[in-house]
Amino acid sequence: MGSAFSRKFNPETDSGDLSEKIILVTGGSSGIGYATVQRLARRGAKVYMAGRNEEKGKVAIERLEKEGLEPGNGEVAWLGLELGDPRKAKSAAEEFLKMEKRLDVLGGLPPWFFPQASSGSILTPHTILTDGIQDVMMVNHVGHFVFTMTLLPLLKETAKQMGADVRIVNVTSDAVQLYGNGLRFRNREDFNDDHAKAWWPALARYARSKVANVLFTKELQRRLDEEGVPIIVLSLHPGAVNTEGNMAFGIRTGGVFGGLYVWICEHFFATPTNGAQNSIFAACATVVRAHAEKYKGVYLLPTGVIGTPGKDGVKADLAKELWGTTEEILKDIGVEI
Repeated sequence: MGSAFSRKFNPETDSGDLSEKIILVTGGSSGIGYATVQRLARRGAKVYMAGRNEEKGKVAIERLEKEGLEPGNGEVAWLGLELGDPRKAKSAAEEFLKMEKRLDVLGGLPPWFFPQASSGSILTPHTILTDGIQDVMMVNHVGHFVFTMTLLPLLKETAKQMGADVRIVNVTSDAVQLYGNGLRFRNREDFNDDHAKAWWPALARYARSKVANVLFTKELQRRLDEEGVPIIVLSLHPGAVNTEGNMAFGIRTGGVFGGLYVWICEHFFATPTNGAQNSIFAACATVVRAHAEKYKGVYLLPTGVIGTPGKDGVKADLAKELWGTTEEILKDIGVEI
């Protein structure tokens, strides 16, 4: 189903005032994330760009400053973040808590990110990390869960302030439509399923992690609503975007398929600036707060259109199962939330 409110969203006229607001974006040094950081800062926000490659991040910040942050004249700062290790994800969140006294928007998790693949290739082998969890699930879900939950108390405190509009935005992917039926998250074995029988196992593992993002969004929203906390949590698909990562994937793949993929990216995919439109909508569109009950916990298609994230992405019981197992795993490896 679609949203009649937001099909012609214009960030310049349909966003709230972001001056004095603090926003944290993961994966913002390139592609959609970079464009999102730039546009939020140009609306006046102080935006933290969080990522694991500090050198790349600083280069991106220098580029942002060179391109200019007017008219809003916001600010961009760096935060080191390693989502592949839940202890480091928690440490990064704790470091942020030492630096800031408010957090208005937490958003990110780029849609094509894998920890051991340069430029975010989806052609990665089935890899189990030190804590006994598959790399894609660790980065895209477990590490993200720890990072978000560690920051949640500050988000809640910010939501108590006069005129606050606090949001948590999880970037997922329409890949949830591919392998989003019959998934379970009962234990480590489910988290580590290699999907060997799928036509593209690596993509299936990626899609599973993206379904987890949607389910985490829904269960977090349910819990916040139960507490009476006015935070809006959304997940979204940014659309097909011609990012550096997508181009690198095509070039690295080579051959007829790689060449065709590059050509499709160049001629049919959106630019990163346009691809960031849905993220910007989720982060600051005034219609979202004005119609909060309509948007709480939803999955957005470009731009601002409420969609359905596959069959598994709407299962409340599966969301609770994912949450419970995630907590059990973290307790088992000694990470307190």
